[in-house]
Amino acid sequence: MRNKNLAAAALAFAGTCALPFMLHIKGDHLGYTNSAVSVFVFLFLFWLMKRILRSGFRGSLKRWFLPGGFGLLFSLCMVFGTRLDLKGSVPFKEMGMWAAIAALAVISAIVVRYCWDLLGKTGGRKAAEDGKHREASGEKQVCHRPAVRKADRGPSRGEQEKKEKGWQCLVLRAGTILLCYLPVFLAVYPGFFVYDAQDEYMQVVTRNFSTHHPLLHVLLLGGIIQLVYKLTDSYNLGIACYTIFQMTVMSFLFAWCVEKLKERGLGKAGRICLTLYFGLCPVLVMFSLCSAKDGLFTGMLLVMVLLLQDLCREPDKFLPRIRKKRKGQEEENRKSTGLYRYSSALVLAGASLMMMLLRHNGVYAFLVFIVILVLGLRRYFLQTAVYFGAVVILYGALNSALTLGFGADDSENQEMLTVPISQMARVYADEKDGLSAKDKEILYKYLPKEALERYTPKVSDGVKIHFNNDAFKEDKGSFLRLWLQWGMTHPFTYLNAWFMTSYGFWYPDTVIDVYRGNSVFTYTYGDSSYFGYEVEQPGTRESKIPWLDELYRKMSLEIAQQKIPVVSMLFSPGFLFWVMAFGMGFLCYQERWRSVLPFVLPLLVWLTVILGPTYLVRYVVFLWVVVPLLILEIQENYVKFDN
Repeated sequence: MRNKNLAAAALAFAGTCALPFMLHIKGDHLGYTNSAVSVFVFLFLFWLMKRILRSGFRGSLKRWFLPGGFGLLFSLCMVFGTRLDLKGSVPFKEMGMWAAIAALAVISAIVVRYCWDLLGKTGGRKAAEDGKHREASGEKQVCHRPAVRKADRGPSRGEQEKKEKGWQCLVLRAGTILLCYLPVFLAVYPGFFVYDAQDEYMQVVTRNFSTHHPLLHVLLLGGIIQLVYKLTDSYNLGIACYTIFQMTVMSFLFAWCVEKLKERGLGKAGRICLTLYFGLCPVLVMFSLCSAKDGLFTGMLLVMVLLLQDLCREPDKFLPRIRKKRKGQEEENRKSTGLYRYSSALVLAGASLMMMLLRHNGVYAFLVFIVILVLGLRRYFLQTAVYFGAVVILYGALNSALTLGFGADDSENQEMLTVPISQMARVYADEKDGLSAKDKEILYKYLPKEALERYTPKVSDGVKIHFNNDAFKEDKGSFLRLWLQWGMTHPFTYLNAWFMTSYGFWYPDTVIDVYRGNSVFTYTYGDSSYFGYEVEQPGTRESKIPWLDELYRKMSLEIAQQKIPVVSMLFSPGFLFWVMAFGMGFLCYQERWRSVLPFVLPLLVWLTVILGPTYLVRYVVFLWVVVPLLILEIQENYVKFDN
């Protein structure tokens, strides 16, 4: 007991000393170290460590692998993020920083494992109590999953009525969400026409297409606006029609999600709360009313995760195993699951196609996910590979048909080279005078000197847009060799360049201000770049509810919600990422592999966006729908699924 108290005191003191490294405190931390606050921090940490260490930990050392990894990554990201936010770089050679990371990593690992064990015990007790209740009532103990309908000759009248009622509930719920959107739509009329919206529209007007933006979205957005403009001679009405179209689609997707969860046993209170969340959450409202592709992409990803959960739970309903069956078993299985299998498989395939057609990075994430899913469902290796392989082939055919059919220019390479471009631009900005004339000559061939002079650490678009694609097409080797050469001699500069364009995705405490000082159509970005807000030309803002319009303007362009403790984290993409990481880590810790598999896809999408040009909410808005699903998955049951 005495040794545990000493260990708790040592950990508490180390944590108290290390805490300032993950807090947004400028200077030498004297305001913290020479403050009574540090005493309260020490006492709290001592109480917490003492309580945890007394409870003890069971199991082998392998049980520390996941909590240890989570604690280390969390500590690294918090300390690195603080340094990036305060100084614009991570001082990799500062020993005090690494000591703080080590202390915070140990404490975080202990706390995380304690929380995971506690969460597992709570769930285990609940499952046991549910099992006893079922046994007492004479019911069979089963996991809370949708039951497979028994084979019959056709749907009964009761089933038909239930199906009709399901459609009525879906429409009613979608209408409720749409009504929640309506006041905001009137306030920001004709909608948020932003994030390269003008560029996408002009591609349709001029018939000069490129693959810089997904062609499906370009044609959808530009086609609706141009059609309405031809009929009414009003750009605003065209933008409003597209906004209404997207609002309606998102409302039905969110309503379908709630109905799907209802089938899995989500209670009435949960359904009401989730419906209101989808209808009132400012982030989801912003992107449901925004012309950018991110809202529809989020909706497709939501559908995919829900159906992938069904696939991983009951693969036979999607992908019947190819094996010899008893006489009559195959016919019974066909009758009982055929309609469900084909309808769900088609919806999943359609959502997958739309997801890839709406965002290029979705393709890369999906390809990697297929490999992981095939390995995770190895009993269904062939069926899974064939099914998802066919989806990828169909995507390739559709994408090629759109590109060739509209003569789109697909020669751009800078999107794939975003990180190398920003890294080389940072080396040039920091050490221009020390670079050789030969290296500069090679660099100027791909990136003009004028573009390099406009380098800003938090966003690479100002440099990337001037990348010489023709030169890269003719001579890729020189560019890549120079990039590797500079990487060997300036590794820390490369890391800092990448961190500065991505740390908002994994550091919760930052204020997103990547466009500070940039002038757009109707304003100049100031303290916050949380959301684009404006209406790009040829549209104009015609607010019908000015006070609500002003509220959304403040949330988008000013430091507003960031000033409210706790609430601010609900708007933070970095915070939501760590909630997702915590939840997925817990599922892995509990060896619930089938439960965690569907959430690997949004995690892979997240990994692609940290290789992007900057950090904005629009790139990870899917976190606001994935995290609630993950929380429900953790709460739903604690059954382990075998591979």
